[in-house]
Amino acid sequence: MKNIKNTLFYFAVTGGFTALIYWIASKGKDLEIGNKLLVPIIENDHWDNFLSSMELNLHHPLAILLAQIITIIVIARFFGWIFRKMGQPSVIGEIIAGIFLGPSLLGMYFPDFSASLFPVESLGNLQFLSQIGLILFMFIIGMELDLKVLKNRANEAIVISHASIVIPFALGIALAYFVYHDFAPNGVAFLPFSLFMGIAMSITAFPVLARIVQERGIHKTKLGAIVITCAAADDITAWCILAAVIAIVKAGTFVSSLYVIGLAIFYVIVMIFIVKPFLKKIGELYGTKDNLNKPVVAIFFLTLIISSYTTEVIGIHALFGAFMMGAIMPDITKFRSIFIEKVEDVSVILLLPLFFVFTGLRTQIGLINDPYLWKITGFIILVAVIGKFLGSALAAKFVGQTWRDSFTIGALMNTRGLMELIVLNIGLDLKVLTPEVFTMMVIMALVTTFMTGPALNLINYIFKTNDSDGLVETSDSKKYNILISFGNNEKGKSLLRLANSFVKKQKESSTITVMHLALSDEMHPYNLDEFEKNSFKPIIEESKILKQEITTLFKATVDIDANISDIANSGEYDLFLVGLGKSIFEGTLLGKVLGFTTRIINPDRLIDKFTGREGLFENSPFDERTRQIISKTSMPLGILIDKDLQNAHQVFIPIFSAEDSFLIDYAQKLIFNNNSEIMVLDVNGQVSTNFVINSALDSLAKKYPQNITLMTEKIIKKDFLAKQDLMIISIESWKALVDSRSIWLSRVPSVLIIKH
Repeated sequence: MKNIKNTLFYFAVTGGFTALIYWIASKGKDLEIGNKLLVPIIENDHWDNFLSSMELNLHHPLAILLAQIITIIVIARFFGWIFRKMGQPSVIGEIIAGIFLGPSLLGMYFPDFSASLFPVESLGNLQFLSQIGLILFMFIIGMELDLKVLKNRANEAIVISHASIVIPFALGIALAYFVYHDFAPNGVAFLPFSLFMGIAMSITAFPVLARIVQERGIHKTKLGAIVITCAAADDITAWCILAAVIAIVKAGTFVSSLYVIGLAIFYVIVMIFIVKPFLKKIGELYGTKDNLNKPVVAIFFLTLIISSYTTEVIGIHALFGAFMMGAIMPDITKFRSIFIEKVEDVSVILLLPLFFVFTGLRTQIGLINDPYLWKITGFIILVAVIGKFLGSALAAKFVGQTWRDSFTIGALMNTRGLMELIVLNIGLDLKVLTPEVFTMMVIMALVTTFMTGPALNLINYIFKTNDSDGLVETSDSKKYNILISFGNNEKGKSLLRLANSFVKKQKESSTITVMHLALSDEMHPYNLDEFEKNSFKPIIEESKILKQEITTLFKATVDIDANISDIANSGEYDLFLVGLGKSIFEGTLLGKVLGFTTRIINPDRLIDKFTGREGLFENSPFDERTRQIISKTSMPLGILIDKDLQNAHQVFIPIFSAEDSFLIDYAQKLIFNNNSEIMVLDVNGQVSTNFVINSALDSLAKKYPQNITLMTEKIIKKDFLAKQDLMIISIESWKALVDSRSIWLSRVPSVLIIKH
């Protein structure tokens, strides 16, 4: 009764007031008589009115900006993915994406589309939004700097770092002397032009360098510590020099710039001795995520904005204020991590690509349209590499590093990336650099960043060493060695319990290595050790419960899929255990679409397709990562479908074909080490007809009569499967089960699928 009453009231109110609105609107038309309408209404051309309205909406500044953002994010992520697959930092792909969308490619071949997507009047909005992204990004960079590292390794690092600045800086000024007459903008004095050439030559991209060090697995070595410290010192020094250079350029003369530099020094003193203690006090009071409420976050972001505003007004650029604010953030790892989580996704994923594209729109490769200009570009690259690479390497050798480590430091310090683009954009905004010189320097930044990976590979080849040696445990070939790769903790614990069941009574003659890989794009140098510790903490606790010694192996990488297989193949492992991943789109129309597109754009899948290796796994329930691991690993592989596996006491092994005979070896290990009860199902009569399987089972039955049972039933009861802890099956037989849509699939316990 109450529902009927509510329904009647609803229709009465909505219907009555809708009728009232219509009546008032109809009467209101009479008021239009004698009144000039701003937009005349044409009664008989409704379709044209609609189209005109749509066109007006499409050309609204907000609509244009949103369309630009959508295009930029999609293209930037796509190019970043391609370059990660090539083993390069994703930042290179994002810079290339900017050039792709700029006048060098899209503007050249599709000028009408480029003009409609990036009209000149809209670039101001794009620039300001990208500058906000840069401010947030520089705030993150400042937080990522571990100033304690500078104190601990100051001597060697400062020598190498400052040599890696002053040498290329001097060479940049020397280069400016030769190109000033032909390439300096009209009305720009030699001093500001040469200073910008010098600072552009001497910058190092700390974020890119830090991630390369992580991906190469050398962050825990002495070399990694030195190079991270050098990059940190380089960043601080270079930004201070850049602030001074900007002050000189804006002031006009060196003497006038002293006032600006004086104000900048006063600003730094205030930040270090007044603002930093204040923020530290807040950090100590609100150092946990639970207590970090919105007013506290507002204080820090307000301080960030005030700091950036102050440095912009002083005349040393807002980015220096953001960098300084990040550097003085409370030295509490968890506290900094919380702020990075809040800021990074918005700045790096959403806003930073806007800066790359804005840079690409300014980069006009077509301006370098003469052999002489390409010759100058090549000379700029040569001077940049000699100054930074050799300058850093010679300084490292002088302080006692080996030639191999010295060249490695040189190659890493030669990485420029995003930081170079920031400097170049500032120079172009100040009209110190011409568009031609800007384009040449952008090409130099791309080349020097791109060459870092190949240069490191060449150095390792020449000196016959490999950075990943420290990652792969040297296994004793006489032992039974198991490698586990886990993504989340629960799967990791199930895999460890399974591995322990295979070696429980043979701990002296076996090893278990537990591996966890993480995307380096999501890692930060300052909390890398803590991240690793937290990742392995539940697994180590489980190993103590099992009384099983384990070796942990951690690596940050740009390509988890490829690195899992590479590490597994480079060690002497007898069994490699992984968990089966599941797609969040599994079973949906979107999942089918994404699956199709993945086949098209994933080079690994295309290679597997052409080489015929994909056929075995087609239409199988393996996710993309598992497919790649299956196709690339060269040792026995176990894939666990985990249904909260606690133990392996009751184990079910179906034998489908003669090729399944190897499964008896795993049954024997479980019986001996775990006292497991094994139920072997002879599906197609293979046990009675195959001599190898028959003799192996007879031998086990005589030795362990209580632990092994042979089943010949064709129909498996539901309650039988429910009593089992684990089913072990070969990968070929599992595919046969999937293809036949067997009723087993809905009833099976945890499953270990083994590729022999």
